Amino acid sequence: MIPRTIFSEEHEMFRQSVKRFIAEEITPFHGDWEKAGIVPRETWLKAGQAGFLCMTIPEEYGGAGGDFLLSAIMVEEMARAGATGPTFYLHSDIVAPYILHHGTEVQKRTWLPRMATGEVVTAIGMSEPSGGSDLQNIKTTARRDGDDYVINGQKVFITSGHAADLLVLACKTDPREGARGVSLILVETDRPGFKRGRMLEKIGCKAQDTAELFFSDLRVPATNLLGEENRGFYVLMKELAQERLIQAIRAIGSSEAALEWTVEYAQERKMFGQTLADFQNTQFKLAEMQAELTMQRVFIDRCIDLHVAGILDSVDAAMAKLVSTELQGKVMDQCLQFFGGWGYMWEYPIARAFADARMGRIGGGSVEVMKQIIARSMLKPAGGKT
Repeated sequence: MIPRTIFSEEHEMFRQSVKRFIAEEITPFHGDWEKAGIVPRETWLKAGQAGFLCMTIPEEYGGAGGDFLLSAIMVEEMARAGATGPTFYLHSDIVAPYILHHGTEVQKRTWLPRMATGEVVTAIGMSEPSGGSDLQNIKTTARRDGDDYVINGQKVFITSGHAADLLVLACKTDPREGARGVSLILVETDRPGFKRGRMLEKIGCKAQDTAELFFSDLRVPATNLLGEENRGFYVLMKELAQERLIQAIRAIGSSEAALEWTVEYAQERKMFGQTLADFQNTQFKLAEMQAELTMQRVFIDRCIDLHVAGILDSVDAAMAKLVSTELQGKVMDQCLQFFGGWGYMWEYPIARAFADARMGRIGGGSVEVMKQIIARSMLKPAGGKT
């Protein structure tokens, strides 16, 4: 096996701490959370207490001041354990950077310390019933009225929407424009005019609460604007590379775990006087998956390395997400097949991993959007100009 070289000894010690936390505080309760459709706040507080939230946020704002490798380890180990319920990655590595990189000093000091402790849980409101991945044509509006913005509209498929205390909400502040009319606004969920809809029932990631959100003449002070007015789409595009890399890390982590479960099962399962692993077809399929996952792991580790150095571009991130999530679907399907009827039973981790994996090709931008991003980087526009 090709050794991984991006992590130091200190990083690996941190990995062991993460594994212990998951084994003690997440895995024993995850089945109950799947039935409830939500993770209790107590788990967020424990994660904050253990230092597992907002790890890349500077210490002056309550974070650990660590590098992205800490986040990558957390994402990997959560994925390997099938811990899809607690959306620590969304909170710490998607929402928190929006506030850190684009927020005012007051916004940073108000929210980041409480996000690091788990006292405040966050979500991001982008998707709408008519939009999906088309962020340029969102319908939710934020109209300036004196010192306030008045927000009207709705969002859907919002991860952690039921648990969230704070939203980073994408709104149209200039409805006449497309991408150039989008702004990001911080919205506290205890404000009048905010309503949570039904808890959406999904085919996978069942412990991860997913909501419809409604805004009816909801007022927030103009100081809740995140970044510049009508520059929200630019901010979104700037931060999406990390989000897509995180999706790739989750995909490869869960795929590697599924292959490990399958290898172990194949060597124990008795069939026709021998084990499942003794069949040549089994050996060939396992070898194919191992080779493909190793190749993808090397690429993702390289992307992580580039991201830590600050030079991972959006096209590379799109390629990582595209290939890793499609490979994840392929691996989960093949691994489940080896488990036979037991693989279709929810009590087996492979069944949950199979269902959870389908979201990877949609979340953070669909694979079709990733293909568009990659293709545009390859093709010259009409007229031959680059």
